Amino acid sequence: MSVRIALDAMGGDLGLAVNVEGALQAKRELGVEVTLVGDQSLLEEELDRHNARGELAIVHAPTVVGMHEKPAEACRAKKDSTIMLCAQMVAEGRADAYVSAGNSGAAMTAALWHLRRIPGVSRPAIATLFPTLTGSTVILDVGANVDCKPKHLAQFALMGSIFARSAFNVDQPRVGLLTIGEEEGKGNLLTQETHEMLKKNPLINYIGHVEGRDIPAGEVHVFVCDGFVGNVVLKFGEGLAAAVIHLIKTEIKKHPLAIFGRYLLKGAFREMRKRTDPSEHGGAPLLGVNGVAIIAHGGSNAKAIKNALRAAAFFHEKGVNRQIHDQIHQLDTTQLVPQKATA
Repeated sequence: MSVRIALDAMGGDLGLAVNVEGALQAKRELGVEVTLVGDQSLLEEELDRHNARGELAIVHAPTVVGMHEKPAEACRAKKDSTIMLCAQMVAEGRADAYVSAGNSGAAMTAALWHLRRIPGVSRPAIATLFPTLTGSTVILDVGANVDCKPKHLAQFALMGSIFARSAFNVDQPRVGLLTIGEEEGKGNLLTQETHEMLKKNPLINYIGHVEGRDIPAGEVHVFVCDGFVGNVVLKFGEGLAAAVIHLIKTEIKKHPLAIFGRYLLKGAFREMRKRTDPSEHGGAPLLGVNGVAIIAHGGSNAKAIKNALRAAAFFHEKGVNRQIHDQIHQLDTTQLVPQKATA
């Protein structure tokens, strides 16, 4: 039986057209069963443009949570919105996962409202795959929790390790705590106390402090941080990748002979763009909720939506939530009490 995915078809900066196109690509190329959640008349018109009326199921949702609305207030007032109905479908067993490129705070709020947290999880975390020299690494949290306590980061480390096992097919992912130096005692009180907790955690392969420059090297599988730091790292990485590619093109144009090299390296540039393109990964899973929720980039194009649906199917098939459920109760943070770090 194919994986059933509910798609917030009205979410994202680019509108329903890219959502419908991405959903059709996912159905035809990946074989997943996608249900479009949104304004039925508008979705039917868009499907007609692709000569695909009836190819995808539609669940009518009369309202949408806007990108700039306050998530909790909007979800409470718009229980019939696209994102709330997507989460409800998963909670009721009518879908195996849901995907949204809309308001990320609303996507998390809807998950907490309908799916609830996995028992024992204090806070869910958004985990993203970040390109490196050797492939990809997991960074979490990248935006769900801007203020955290050590026990939250300890749970992020465990959930990220479980996700990395499936994503990279490694038995003991290397987990690092992102801070400002590798030496003992570096960082703020949050990272110092979290470090002491993680050193005592037998459930993960904790290697200690890691720095921002370690991320692109690809030698660490999981980077743990609060959502404020993680979101800054993510957005900086996206901007840097685009800037590097632009600089290379600009410099080549300045030197006539370099144009020939450009054609010789065309395949290498294509691969570079692919590896640094956020649309290749599609979306980030919300770890720690009792169901599969994938949060896609607000600027997702059709390719990104297709790959977000691919990520949802992968996450469901690998049973990552089940593994988190089975292991989270073993992480008794009340027993892993850190020594008070000195200022």
